[in-house]
Amino acid sequence: MNDMRAIAGDARRSDLGVHTELLQSQGYCVIRDAMPPEMVRALAGDLEPVFDATRLSVGPFYGGTTKRFHGLLRRSPHMAAFVQHVGVLTTVEAILGRHCDSIQLNLTQAIEILPGGEAQPPHRDQDMWPIHSPGVEYLVNVMWPFSSYTPENGATIIWPGSHRRQDEIVIDAEEGIGIEMEPGAALLFLGSTLHAGGANRTHRARRGMIVSYSLGWLKPYELPWLAYPPEIARSFDPALAALAGYRAHRPNLGTYEGRCPSLMLTGDAGDLGAIDVLRPEQEELIALYRAGAIVPQVPSSVALP
Repeated sequence: MNDMRAIAGDARRSDLGVHTELLQSQGYCVIRDAMPPEMVRALAGDLEPVFDATRLSVGPFYGGTTKRFHGLLRRSPHMAAFVQHVGVLTTVEAILGRHCDSIQLNLTQAIEILPGGEAQPPHRDQDMWPIHSPGVEYLVNVMWPFSSYTPENGATIIWPGSHRRQDEIVIDAEEGIGIEMEPGAALLFLGSTLHAGGANRTHRARRGMIVSYSLGWLKPYELPWLAYPPEIARSFDPALAALAGYRAHRPNLGTYEGRCPSLMLTGDAGDLGAIDVLRPEQEELIALYRAGAIVPQVPSSVALP
């Protein structure tokens, strides 16, 4: 691995601003000691029976030599610490917060690449949404390894700077980097960054998970209310429940019975009656219209009597 690339992708310093700068300049960064390895082992242990019971994936994107399953917050009590990691959330919000009121969980997905697994086609995860606004990042992914990630066993391949080359569907394979990590590290990369799961040329499976965050007004990859219905989400702390979909996003997006879905967790959902959740500028426009300060404009091409 090129030494300069390793430095560019490695966010070892405690200054959280460094992670944001690396994401903006390189499209990715690595936090080497993000979580104690024993926490990773505990989470991986909780998920091991699910890995064993999960069938092989189907389709050319997932690949027939991988296993994948979702809804990880309901599968392990250790999962919340990863989803709510302060350094990760601070960095994600610095990237996404300028384009939304609040971020949301896009998905949690456990991934196993079995021996003989082929490399994924290079892709950008933002392409799941068909319309892109220049300069707007739609999501940030966080890859957490459960086992060592090496170029031989399918480490995630990143194309540094590819978020600035979005007109290129593929980029020379020589420019891609297999991100080597140990359990406890976290790889953050933008939705606009070209990446792929690597080929597993070893005799052991490679396991890990993706926690993905997106703009709060987008339809997420994983439907949160099905993954975490109210009877499960009531056990979450309010901030975690909000990340998992129990929060309306202005203006009036993601509501239930015209109200913030958080009410489903507090016992107040039966008190029906719609309540606006608007942005301040929208409330101001409505007030101005009601006061008669906003009137139709006469087209300049229309001659007045």
